[in-house]
Amino acid sequence: MKEHADIVIIGAGISGSVIAERYASIGKRVLLIEKRDHIGGNCFDYVDRNGILVSKYGAHLFHTNDETVWEYVNRFAEWYPWEHKVLARVDDKTVPVPVNITTVNTLLGENIQTEEQMKDWLEANRVKIDSPANGEEAVLNKIGEYLYEKMFKYYTVKQWDKYPAELDASVLERIPVRTNFEDRYFTDKYQALPKGGYTHLFKKMLDHPRIEVLLNTDYFDVKDEFSDCEKLFYTGPIDRFFDFRHSLQEKLEYRSINFVTETIDQEYFQENSVINYPGKEVGYTRIIEYKHFGNQKSEKTTVVKEYTTDEGEPYYPVPNKKNREIYEMYEREADKLKDIYFVGRLANYKYFNMDQAFKNALDLFDKLEKEENK
Repeated sequence: MKEHADIVIIGAGISGSVIAERYASIGKRVLLIEKRDHIGGNCFDYVDRNGILVSKYGAHLFHTNDETVWEYVNRFAEWYPWEHKVLARVDDKTVPVPVNITTVNTLLGENIQTEEQMKDWLEANRVKIDSPANGEEAVLNKIGEYLYEKMFKYYTVKQWDKYPAELDASVLERIPVRTNFEDRYFTDKYQALPKGGYTHLFKKMLDHPRIEVLLNTDYFDVKDEFSDCEKLFYTGPIDRFFDFRHSLQEKLEYRSINFVTETIDQEYFQENSVINYPGKEVGYTRIIEYKHFGNQKSEKTTVVKEYTTDEGEPYYPVPNKKNREIYEMYEREADKLKDIYFVGRLANYKYFNMDQAFKNALDLFDKLEKEENK
């Protein structure tokens, strides 16, 4: 079938799988090319030797307020409610993330009890910056110097290999701050995990007679075979598509993650699914204990320490002025291409939450079909 595919898609993660499912649903023959040995992209999960469902590329927590996205993902999986909570080890204390009343009371010995008191505390302690120019100013403007130093400065260095002042303000403006005791990481209407895991969801999405999936295949090794398709969708790093032609001086930067997995012969290792380590005393950013998700049962437990690095699979675009300018050169080239579309986080050099990735792909399909049927 691959020689006669109407639609060719590179990458079997969220974006590629949505595009594949949508085009197959209207009668197109679809070829999905994936260089890894599995579907699902970075959402890929599996049951490990301890009988625990774990994610190979870090925890993925689905949350959305978008009714269209929620309806779409429910076509392919049953979901169970999961309200994600994160803790952080700061010095010898454990506090909620995002910053809330409990965080401030625990770290600074305050006795804040009401939302008004918390608002007053933030107003008194924040560094007032009307238009933050970078990540450091964005955090200082929200929570002030003490919490910035303790919870965000060195965590950002570990995460991005850059101090907050070297990153766009948008990176750290995303951090939520609560003025109450709310300790959920997200507040979206829908917060859930798929029963059986994300891989199960993607299998169902791609289980269609008009979809062929080609694993262990690098598109750039075989691209000459697919020049006659109607449309091609690319979800990988945009600079790779253009053979890094604008990278003679500077390359687009990506951060990767080194996942160090340990089996521990005890029921639980930590009190929560995710615990962040924002200080300099350890090299990892967080420890995930997957057994907590879905309240899984096992005599042992699996924990994963995450170390961010420049080497390895590209996970996170690094948003700053230099990278934005390089990306815009590639974007101009991409815009000139006919029937080739760049979709997803790496192709757009932009961070998406999971629901945004679904929505972005659904919207692109709808837009192209509307244009096609004019």
